[in-house]
Amino acid sequence: MAINADTLLDRLYLKGQISKWRILAIVFAVVALLAGFGQVYKHSPIENEFIARLTFDGFIGDDQEVYDLIAEVGDNPKAKAVILWLDTPGGSAVGGEEMYLKLRELSTKKPVVAVMRSVAASAGYMIALGADYIVAREGTITGSIGVVMETAELTEMAEKLGIKPLVIKSAPLKAVPSPFEKTTPEAERVIQELIMDFYNRFVDIVAIRRHLPRDKVVSLADGRVYSGKRAVENKLVDAIGGEDEALLWLQLQKNIGTDVEIKDVAIEEPQDWMAMLTQHISTKFFPSSRLSLDGLAAIWHPQLH
Repeated sequence: MAINADTLLDRLYLKGQISKWRILAIVFAVVALLAGFGQVYKHSPIENEFIARLTFDGFIGDDQEVYDLIAEVGDNPKAKAVILWLDTPGGSAVGGEEMYLKLRELSTKKPVVAVMRSVAASAGYMIALGADYIVAREGTITGSIGVVMETAELTEMAEKLGIKPLVIKSAPLKAVPSPFEKTTPEAERVIQELIMDFYNRFVDIVAIRRHLPRDKVVSLADGRVYSGKRAVENKLVDAIGGEDEALLWLQLQKNIGTDVEIKDVAIEEPQDWMAMLTQHISTKFFPSSRLSLDGLAAIWHPQLH
């Protein structure tokens, strides 16, 4: 039977579509198999003893996943010691305090050494206090023992723009400080008391962990930062050094063998293989389809001149 041109084109088109979906099915099967192997590898137990390296960089927040990770390291019999790699300017008061407490609990199970890098200040220094031993480079910036609350008062600007903020509240001290009303002396006093409560907590932690008289800590805790060299002189840090010196301390003081390997321990972000594959296939086989965009990203790349 003769086949006209339209019928022939339709059949060719259908065959092409079937081939695409066959290829798609094969690719999905291969990726699923690889993902399965990846999961087995990811969760396979570490056979040899190791030193866990926990890295804290950037802003220190109140992160339950990090607390769980610290607990897992503490419960892992293969982890013989912990190195804290610190490069952070600090963060929230609660995040720093909670991290400190979790690390003190961890240190009851295995030795913990803090290695300060470029910056380990404020809440970053509080985290270091959770370790049994602290080392820093001479150029490390640390200290900044203190608490700060920052806000802005915009009433005069609003007045110049013809805006009159309306604030209705149950009591004068509710929601202070506020950018939409002038801060009263009473409000300033209450805020200062709040800040001093945690400041005193911070000072007490330093005095206990560094075995220093409280009045000595108060003289050091005026908010200033110290170089690693000055921090050692003031007994805020134990010694000048880096990871090699931390390992030496573990070997001499805690009998950790020189052959024990260091392994980075971190929270693994789950990879959505199916979404990645769908996007790739959508582009490959259906180039006219639109790709979704979740949002805008602005990334700063420093330039060296």
